Amino acid sequence: MARAARLRPMRGRGFGRTRTIAGTGVAAAVLVPVELALRRFSRRSRPHLPWLFHRALSRSLGIHVVAHGRAARQGGVLFVANHLSWADIPVLGSQLLAAFVAKAEVAGWGPVGFLSTLARTVYVERERRQATGEVKNAIAGRLAAGENVILFPEGTNSDGIAVLPFKSSLFAAIESDEDATTDFVIQPVTIAYTRLNGMPITRERLPDIAWIGDTALMPHLFAFMSLGKVRAELIFHPPVRRGDFADRKALARHCHAVVADGYSRLMRGM
Repeated sequence: MARAARLRPMRGRGFGRTRTIAGTGVAAAVLVPVELALRRFSRRSRPHLPWLFHRALSRSLGIHVVAHGRAARQGGVLFVANHLSWADIPVLGSQLLAAFVAKAEVAGWGPVGFLSTLARTVYVERERRQATGEVKNAIAGRLAAGENVILFPEGTNSDGIAVLPFKSSLFAAIESDEDATTDFVIQPVTIAYTRLNGMPITRERLPDIAWIGDTALMPHLFAFMSLGKVRAELIFHPPVRRGDFADRKALARHCHAVVADGYSRLMRGM
């Protein structure tokens, strides 16, 4: 919990919490009933509703998103990105029509879990070995049906100093087999938080953004609300195909290399 104490709200930004709570409440009040009503007629994916919610949440949090490059246009894309904070969800969600892959515990996080489930998040149960195959099939099924999926292959949040190695096991959903006919598209994405109230985010200020270790979610969230204006930058790297690589380990190494290089460049202001 000590890391949460290091968060330092900017003077005069006390209204940030009110702005975020009000903005999020209005977005949820409008979009959640629409989603629930539409589910009475169809269970199909409606990615524009989560996209609208994430756009509203990002703005309410004071996050300005700058994108470099373009997201792949076709459906059925696996977007793989580095992971620093819970804020990555609204940042990426505001730019992509896609479902996230998250640890199963998120489903039990009260309103957060409710909204996550409503957005058709794919949950991963890390403690059940047999769940690996279920998750693999769920992700592959989504991709084959033309739905986009966002994966954080580091497997956890980093501290923002560097991008952690990508776990090749998390690419199992697109592992080729003898019966596979789909050559899935994968697009690496770099996410970085580069400025706070117009000033470059230094290593000292990274704990204000990164949510790591045993830091409790709510204290970090409330402190973030009062920080001020945060600039988040994304780099959409060239898409690749599973068939371009000898195996998923080679694919994981490639994705990590381009994402890590992009992160280094963004944090250096290049």
